[in-house]
Amino acid sequence: MNRFGTTKLSRRFDFYKTLNMIVELLNKSKHPTPSYETKQSAGMDLRANLDEPIVLKPLQRAIVKTGLFMALPTGYEAQVRPRSGLAAKKGITVLNAPGTIDADYRGEIGVILVNLSNEDFEVKDGERIAQLVIAKHEQIEWVRVSELNETDRGTGGFGSTGV
Repeated sequence: MNRFGTTKLSRRFDFYKTLNMIVELLNKSKHPTPSYETKQSAGMDLRANLDEPIVLKPLQRAIVKTGLFMALPTGYEAQVRPRSGLAAKKGITVLNAPGTIDADYRGEIGVILVNLSNEDFEVKDGERIAQLVIAKHEQIEWVRVSELNETDRGTGGFGSTGV
């Protein structure tokens, strides 16, 4: 512990917490730039950018535009995920969850919403419809082999490890 009441390690972590990745954003929507609601939030809410409401009937899907365009750094993706409250309370979710936005995509961010409830749902302009999470990823090279190493699990899948 030093005279400031911190350890060298805690100062190092505090320093790293202040570093943020820079992502270029073109916001053509009528709404504020997405932001984190709390210091430890993983996702930012995406809002519908609509000239008129969209009504989703039960089991109907639609691509809802956001008015947002971005340029992610190579090695990162943006994941479009459902909002838990909208899913739990209204049965509205992201159909291809998580939807992936690649670093080389420059088009408008759209969200594929689906209504899994038994009632019509109206998507209004400015409504928070999904979350956006930025994630690092790797690309691989396949190495073809004639067999794989053995594991305790083996080929068991889809419920093979328990109830």
